[in-house]
Amino acid sequence: MVGAAAGGAAADVSGPRYDEPPVIEVRDLSIAYGGRPALRGVNLDVHRHEIFGIIGPANSGKTSFLRALNRMETFNASMEVRGSVSINGMNIRDWRNEYALRSRIGVVFPLPVGLPLTVYENVAFSPRLRGIRKKAELDEVVERCLTRAALWDEVKDRLDSLGSLLSGGQQQRLTIARALSQEPELLLLDEFSIAVDPVTTMRIEDVLRELRSELTIVMATNLVQQARRLADRTAFFLMGELVEIGVTEDLFEREAKDERTTGYIEGRFG
Repeated sequence: MVGAAAGGAAADVSGPRYDEPPVIEVRDLSIAYGGRPALRGVNLDVHRHEIFGIIGPANSGKTSFLRALNRMETFNASMEVRGSVSINGMNIRDWRNEYALRSRIGVVFPLPVGLPLTVYENVAFSPRLRGIRKKAELDEVVERCLTRAALWDEVKDRLDSLGSLLSGGQQQRLTIARALSQEPELLLLDEFSIAVDPVTTMRIEDVLRELRSELTIVMATNLVQQARRLADRTAFFLMGELVEIGVTEDLFEREAKDERTTGYIEGRFG
């Protein structure tokens, strides 16, 4: 679909491995809620160290797609999923241990979802579940993850304060730090900047550019310029349909293959 030289604004030497098998393979993915279709017949691949952007108006299927990647239908009896999603060649529905699957996938939701714990314990929670008990080791993990989320310098003197007392932007970065504490292979972001001010949004975007050298990122956003700034490739979803996938630079700088993509990018609808 794309060559090794492909890449949007985020491309660099640590960029996507298009010459390797994809990390995520989605085939004929369809999703419905109580029989009402939300996504139909999606086929796409996501490559290692890629920032893969998903754009589209509300109710286009972006969030449903992310939920399917993490088997969230387990928690929603009305959500029906058909087709297959494979991570590193293994169908995620063949995993008997769902915790083992989710431990490899970090998720950041539109609004900060902090645990009712201190800043320190928010980040230490997942490492403790993995069996890390020594305080020195936990201290190292907490500092590393908060630093990677561009938050350490702001909270290092109040690690024992409740995470809920941080500002909205800080809470969202704390959510990212907590996701990173799982040591995930994939990071899924669903409208991460919807409740964050522009300055914090840019700081988080800088964090994501750095993280792409360590993991693979799938990012759903209704901010088309955010996809343009960050994504190596971008998919356009509309009314439950995958309309088009392309190298981000091609979609924005050149003529998109589908006029609906061009219309959405140019703000003529959505």
